[in-house]
Amino acid sequence: MATESSPVIQQVGRSPDVTNADVCNDMYHPDLESAATSLLRDRYGRSLQFRDLYSDSKAIIIFVRNFLCYTCKEYVEDLAKIPKSYLQAADVRLIVIGQSSYLHIQHFCDVTGYSHEIYVDTNRDIYCKLGMKKGESSGASAGSPHVKSNIITGSIKSIWRAMESPAFDFQGDPAQQGGAVIVGPGM
Repeated sequence: MATESSPVIQQVGRSPDVTNADVCNDMYHPDLESAATSLLRDRYGRSLQFRDLYSDSKAIIIFVRNFLCYTCKEYVEDLAKIPKSYLQAADVRLIVIGQSSYLHIQHFCDVTGYSHEIYVDTNRDIYCKLGMKKGESSGASAGSPHVKSNIITGSIKSIWRAMESPAFDFQGDPAQQGGAVIVGPGM
């Protein structure tokens, strides 16, 4: 049973037979405390620590696979529809974190319509410390109401976005999986 000082942490979808090779830097257990001082960059390249996102207020933090991932794009398009007034009334921040260069943030916001907070973990340091796994799994997003494209049209759209982006690259490790955390002061 979790106490007030120990957050409930659950990795959804992880099977018991996962090997350490499937997770960044051979980490298995999420470690919010060690991730707290990891650096993020905003759309202008300014640095801040991960803990700055949740030290003063509650935050829902979504880690996307990469900015070219079509399922992530479509999910963030839906997140963009959440009115800021709802978040303010709930006293919570909605934050997206990607794992590319900060130079890709503005383009991603332009194509998704996302206007809430967004940052990048360029070296995937936080992804690794939180135990987010690597590797592809087909059908993982099947049935999600957020995903509107199939794998063929989604992949073609992703390639097209890569060609239109400021720098033609993968915009992060294509095998890196994402995740979500809900955190707040004292965590």
